[in-house]
Amino acid sequence: MLGFINIYKPREISSAFAVNKFKRKVGVKCGHMGTLDPLASGVLPIGLNQATRLFNYLLDKEKKYIATFDFAYETPSYDLETQPIKYSDFIPTKDEIKAILPDFIGMIEQVPPAFSAKMIDGKRSYKLARKGKAIELAPKTVEITDIKLIEKVSDSAYSFEISCRGGTYIRSLARDIGEKFSCASTMTSLERTASGFFTKENSVELNEFINSDDIEKYLIKPESVLNFPKITLSTKESTRLLHGLKDEYDLSDGLYSIFSVNEFWGVGEIKNKILKMKSFVRDL
Repeated sequence: MLGFINIYKPREISSAFAVNKFKRKVGVKCGHMGTLDPLASGVLPIGLNQATRLFNYLLDKEKKYIATFDFAYETPSYDLETQPIKYSDFIPTKDEIKAILPDFIGMIEQVPPAFSAKMIDGKRSYKLARKGKAIELAPKTVEITDIKLIEKVSDSAYSFEISCRGGTYIRSLARDIGEKFSCASTMTSLERTASGFFTKENSVELNEFINSDDIEKYLIKPESVLNFPKITLSTKESTRLLHGLKDEYDLSDGLYSIFSVNEFWGVGEIKNKILKMKSFVRDL
């Protein structure tokens, strides 16, 4: 098998646990893209065999989340992994929150949570934080392309739809919005509804996949996840490329999806009119 399965991970299990169950079912080499915390649910794309070589071209795709932020209290991890340490006397209104959301759209500086997988002197930040160590992480530039307030879900909590690039911490966004009102804020739920091509609509529930007798019906072809221009090589051009010979193409510099007749071979790059393969993913 060659391609991707878009698993929908449920809450309360880790991405590693979900992928291990997946591996036992398929029995082939595979890897996943975009770890989800155990408290989060949502799409978890898994590549099979050589399809994992395409991950580098998919990491910067836009991701979409549905998150709930509660402005009544705050925890050290900014989610429900830890217990509240701060409470709010003030809860912002729907209109007040809507008014400040544009401040968080675009390229912004964001400090990752202390309870994260960032490395500090060779150790994971969350391990140090769990021991009560004071953690100071440097801010990083992230891109949030859109935020919409969906609805008020309780006296102190609101749900949001967030579109962003990789590396964005939604928990940190909850904290930062709360700080705009000098109040607490904690992310109480998170669902990833899309990661580039992979969406909730083209995903399959983990248990449904594990219990299926026909897992290949869930297979997504590797060429479908890319939006690069297409180059179809002739039989002669294919043979020459495999033997390391170079042909000129009157095309702009950049990345392309490479096909040999009707078979997808992978990602190639045109540079100064010369084609070079970057990642072979054809089924050998």
